[in-house]
Amino acid sequence: MDWGTELWDQFEVIERHTQWGLDLLDRYVKFVKERTEVEQAYAKQLRNLVKKYLPKRPAKDDPESKFSQQQSFVQILQEVNDFAGQRELVAENLSVHVCLELAKYSQEMKQERKMHFQEGRRAQQQLESGFKQLENSKRKFERDCREAEKAAQTAERLDQDINATKADVEKAKQQAHLRSHMAEESKNEYAAQLQRFNRDQAHFYFSQMPQIFDKLQDMDERRATHLGAGYGLLSEAELQVLPIITKCLEGMKVAAAAVDSKNDSQVLIELNKSGFARPGDVEFEDFSQPMNRAHSDSSLGTPSDGRPELRGPGRSRAKRWPFGKKNKPHPQPLSPLGGPQPSALPNGPPSPRSGLDPLAILSELSKSVKPRLASFRSFRGSRGTVVTEDFSHLPPEQQRKRLQQQLEERNRELQKEIDQREALKKMKDVYEKTPQMGDPTSLEPQIAETLNNIERLKLEVQKYEAWLAEAESRVLSNRGDSLNRHTRPPDPPASAPPDSSSSSNSGSQENKESSEEPPLEEGQDTPIYTEFDEDFEESASPIGHCVAIYHFEGSSEGTISMAEGEDLSLMEEDKGDGWTRVRRKQGGEGYVPTSYLRVTLN
Repeated sequence: MDWGTELWDQFEVIERHTQWGLDLLDRYVKFVKERTEVEQAYAKQLRNLVKKYLPKRPAKDDPESKFSQQQSFVQILQEVNDFAGQRELVAENLSVHVCLELAKYSQEMKQERKMHFQEGRRAQQQLESGFKQLENSKRKFERDCREAEKAAQTAERLDQDINATKADVEKAKQQAHLRSHMAEESKNEYAAQLQRFNRDQAHFYFSQMPQIFDKLQDMDERRATHLGAGYGLLSEAELQVLPIITKCLEGMKVAAAAVDSKNDSQVLIELNKSGFARPGDVEFEDFSQPMNRAHSDSSLGTPSDGRPELRGPGRSRAKRWPFGKKNKPHPQPLSPLGGPQPSALPNGPPSPRSGLDPLAILSELSKSVKPRLASFRSFRGSRGTVVTEDFSHLPPEQQRKRLQQQLEERNRELQKEIDQREALKKMKDVYEKTPQMGDPTSLEPQIAETLNNIERLKLEVQKYEAWLAEAESRVLSNRGDSLNRHTRPPDPPASAPPDSSSSSNSGSQENKESSEEPPLEEGQDTPIYTEFDEDFEESASPIGHCVAIYHFEGSSEGTISMAEGEDLSLMEEDKGDGWTRVRRKQGGEGYVPTSYLRVTLN
């Protein structure tokens, strides 16, 4: 079934339908265009959203990027950004394959429709013109017939009239014959015109217009097919990006599953572990006991002259905070290679022997040493912290990590410079063998610069290795101190090493007497003693060995000097007073600060 046969008389209906089809095509193009704008706006808003929530700092400078939670969130943001890119791709495909192509096709359809209807209207005008000619010939034939009949009646009347002359009768007959001849010609013309119109009309209704209608039908069907393909492109554009969008969604699921709470806890430890040892127990001060105590080897709080132990004003108790800095003896400021400067130890254990009067020393300490109330600010560091090259401003553990990073970077740079030097040497050899390829002397400045860089980097590597070794020894020392305090119950403190000349049997009595004394707290003034026994048991065997972490002068009586890194024999453990008795390989025994040693028991 076709329009030319079934709708031969529905010209206006076909005209309205084809116009409606083109309008629908234009509406769909407009819809897809607005849909494209929506997709572009959606993608833009997604990208702005991702940009808003992405970390501003690079991952290597952002400690939060090491947590799996942050990494998963960043991965989700990246997946959303990729999703936005797919929405932009959808918008681009719709704009190119739907909007542009259908808009162009719509213009072609409009031109074709206009041409077909112009052809149909011309055929209709021709048919109407033939009908008008038919009507004119018909009216002329009718008029000539009436005139011929009238002329025939006039001639017959004159022929019967006796009064009419012969000439009038002849004239009337000639007129009637003329009119009759004209009517006959009009009849023939009318018949020919009618035959021609019927032929044209049959051609119009059975051939010409059906062909035009069939062309319009074909055009409309092609338009509908193309429009349906356009409908399919809308979903095909979505299906093309669906695999990648699915990957984006799967990536989000993987990011969600990658959150590892245990690992994040470990990362927090690695990032913020200070390496400091835990503070010791706060000792008990028994103010109910008299200040004067009997003199013994283990009770060293009262000088030999019998005067009571005195404290400086306002220094009865040092405040401590669990997260503050250590109140234990601290080493001196580090040298450029990380070692302490050779100087006095203001915060270290008091010298077992002093030539000054105890009260004078006590007054001097009360002026120079102030109790500090540590806080979270002192634990974290403040904005005014001076950043040093050896990272000594950081806690020991963080200092070790930063030094390790710097050492690895210097090693990579050194290897790069060495490779560059080898490449330049090979190039120089090639230039020497083949002068036309280049001048060997032109490479000398680059080789010299590379050698200078290598020497500089080697020095920096040595410097960082020394700093790293110092930091690692400090971390190990802090771990050992913390472990010893955790595993060994604290002994009653004393401020100077005990007299080794006393017998082992009196040792228990000394410990008992020492336990009855009021304990001293870390951070408060330490009593100064005026006597010290240098009689060590030379024949005693070492109970372990130790390594000096810091340099110690040992200028006071009863102490012994030691160099940084020196191996020593452990003769007697720290009894809780902060001093350890050691023996040097070259001979000689004495006491050194426990915090300056890394101890290993046999």
